[in-house]
Amino acid sequence: MTNLRRMLPSMNGLFTFEAAGRCGNFSKAASELNVTPAAVSRMIARLEENLDTTLFVRQAGGVELTESGGLLFDAIARGFSGIENALREIEDRRIGIQTVSLSVSTGFTTHWMMPRMPEFKKQFPTVDLRFQLVMGALAGPVNDVDLGMRFVNGSDERHEAAFIMPEILIPICSPSYRESHGQDGGEVKRTPDTTINLSDAQPNWSTLFSPANEGDAVNSMIFSDYAIVVQAALLGQGVALGWLNVVAHWLRTQTLVPAREHLMTTGRQCHLVRLRDKPARDIVIQVRDWMIAELNDDIVAVDRLYPDLGLMPESWSKI
Repeated sequence: MTNLRRMLPSMNGLFTFEAAGRCGNFSKAASELNVTPAAVSRMIARLEENLDTTLFVRQAGGVELTESGGLLFDAIARGFSGIENALREIEDRRIGIQTVSLSVSTGFTTHWMMPRMPEFKKQFPTVDLRFQLVMGALAGPVNDVDLGMRFVNGSDERHEAAFIMPEILIPICSPSYRESHGQDGGEVKRTPDTTINLSDAQPNWSTLFSPANEGDAVNSMIFSDYAIVVQAALLGQGVALGWLNVVAHWLRTQTLVPAREHLMTTGRQCHLVRLRDKPARDIVIQVRDWMIAELNDDIVAVDRLYPDLGLMPESWSKI
């Protein structure tokens, strides 16, 4: 620790460096720290002088960490995360409330988590959930949260991943839409009259369930937030692409139904991911296991309702 104090100008230097590295811009870091960009620049220059190395490449529009800067940033980020976790644990013990933070999509939060909140509170009466919401594709680091839902292949050196299900896509609509637009009261035709799409969604709706030679839907609604896509389907506005990890609850309650009893698996796998560097708090593991168990229970229930979909978890290892 004595050597560390000699190498660093001050602890403020670490806070400034971490903010600059995370923001990739001295001006944004200055705004976050409530100082001037010149003050950030001076602090970084002083830190580089003490270490006798360049930590950032200055360029138009921002800064980029050098290799040495990246090494220091990763170490500081892990250290700050550990300190934050310890402080939060101390506060939780003081007030008798445990916090668990989740990085999940707005769609999952709105259409799966919120309907289950009463049951969650019964199961975990002293847990306060905090959400870091992702509007678009499920991506990004999980450094600042306890758990993140991500489509990854599994665990790696930095992350522990708990498997939930494969990425499964089903065309969905409201029961009233299927009844009014289904062929002879059955499935909706392969090219629906109205599709509800997520902008920049992968895979592309147009080649997923509708043959190319049948043409496009007559009408199409496109939203950037998947929560709104599902809400439009619930309101009977058309046929949407249903990510099973989001819409499983509505399929189970038959508030949404398959427009056609057909599904597609993408090859990606849905996991709940956590950083290995963070202490594995018992409550985080309990919440993770509860979420996975509830999702699996949903799939079993949906499989009973729609056996032709072939959703039984036993078959997932073969997908």
